Formats: sequence, structure tokens, C-alpha cells
Amino acid sequence: MNEKKLTRQVSVLCVFLASVCFSTGGLFIKLIPWSALAINGARNLIGAAVIGIYLIITRHRIVFSRQVFTGAVSLIGVTSLFTVANKLTTAANAIVLQFTAPVFVIVFMAVLYGSRPKKRDLITCAVVLAGVVLFFVDGLQQGNLNGNIAAILSGICYAGVFMMNAGENADAISSSFLGQLAAGILFTPLCAYETDFSAPVLLAILALGVIQVGGAYILFSTGIRNTPPVTASLVSGMEPVLNPLLVALFYKETVSGLALTGAVIVVGAILIYNLHSAGLKQSII
Repeated sequence: MNEKKLTRQVSVLCVFLASVCFSTGGLFIKLIPWSALAINGARNLIGAAVIGIYLIITRHRIVFSRQVFTGAVSLIGVTSLFTVANKLTTAANAIVLQFTAPVFVIVFMAVLYGSRPKKRDLITCAVVLAGVVLFFVDGLQQGNLNGNIAAILSGICYAGVFMMNAGENADAISSSFLGQLAAGILFTPLCAYETDFSAPVLLAILALGVIQVGGAYILFSTGIRNTPPVTASLVSGMEPVLNPLLVALFYKETVSGLALTGAVIVVGAILIYNLHSAGLKQSII
């Protein structure tokens, strides 16, 4: 086996492990009896420490630019709203609705930069919107409406992360470090209002910070460099499947038929869109 092929396999493995790490968020958040923002503060402070150590070891200098700061602010919104959503609705609803981010990227590019959407963009938006409607119908029936709204807002912020990490002066890991550090400093003081500091709770918080936030982002940013776009799209698409599956297995949370139908529509549409986009890029190259 040649070195290039080995590097490719290791990179794909890193992206896969990152998806697995990201997918543990729903379960750990459900298991911790703290408020959403207290959880978010603690996990981000730990995650910032992990990434900070990584930056020191790799001698990666933090970049300060408008794109980096905007990405950091977007990341604060993503992590905060996703944690709130997990407390108010099912893990499946939270992660799948956040997975709508590419649709908001299309909208933002059209509104802010005058980028005319292609036919496939409009079709994807329409299909995803149809799937999202099922989640909100389910929310009205099951009482998950506020959580679903928080998850959609998380997807909007996630779109901001994607956009601001693609500019000339952008640096993804700098945005991640600064965003996590700011969220940690802002929300960790809320932990003082919590009463349960038992070993299982503290271990779950530690796992969120080290595995689901810090470690996952380091793995993803490392693996994506040498992973083909189509492969990355497929492997990353495992997160909205693994996340609710772990919660269902260990937390016994069930998903309604409407939400499950919506999940299949949303995840399927986004995966097909990503695969088609990646295929076009490869054909151009």
C-alpha cells in the first residue's frame, strides 16, 4: 500500500471518528441534569482548553480577522442553541433541523452576495422545507415546538460558520477556539446555580468538552484536508443518524412517525445535494 493511499485512509478515518464524536452530544446533554446554557459553558471551556493545547503543540498561530470573529460568533450561536434544542425537543429533531444549514447558506449567498441560486438549489430548499414542516407539525402535537425553533436557529448559525470559514482571511480552527473560549467564559458562571456535581455528571461534562467539542473538531479539521468531497459528505452525514440512535439506545427516547419521515426527507435531500455538489467540483478539477 503506497503512502498516499494510506494517508487517504487515515484522513477518512479521522472524518469518521469526528462524526462519531459529534454524534455523542445529544446523549450527554440529555444525561446531564443542568440547564442548557450551563452545560454549554462548561463543555466549551473544556473544548477551548483542548484546542488551545493542540494549537500550542502544532504551533498554529491564532488568526484575528473579521471572518474569524464572525465565525466565532456564529459558533457561539450554534453550540448554545443546539444545547437548548436538545433540552426542549428530541435529539433527532435537534440534530436533523440543525442539519438544514446548507439551505440557509444558499439563502444567505443569494441575499447578501447576490448569488443567483441554481435549479438544484431551489429544489433542495423546497424538499428540505417540506421535511421541516413535518417537524413543526410534530412539535405542535408533542409539545416540542420551542425546541424545534431553537434547532432551526442553530442551523442558521451553522450556516454562518460555513460561510465565514471560507473567506481569504478565515481560519477555521481560530474561529472554533475563540468561539468556544468566549462561550465558555460567558456561560460557565451559570454552573454556580447547579446542585448536582456527582461523578457521573462531571464525567459527562468532561466527555462533552474533550470528545464532542474539542477532539471532534481537531479530528475533522485534520481529516478533511485529504478526504475526497464525496466521501466527506457521506461520512459526515452519519452524525444525524448516529446522534438520535445513541439517545434511543441509552436514554430510551423515541421518535414520532412524523418526525422520522421529516428526518428521512431532510437528511436525504441534504446528502444528495452535497454529493451532487461534490461531484460537480471534482469534474471541474
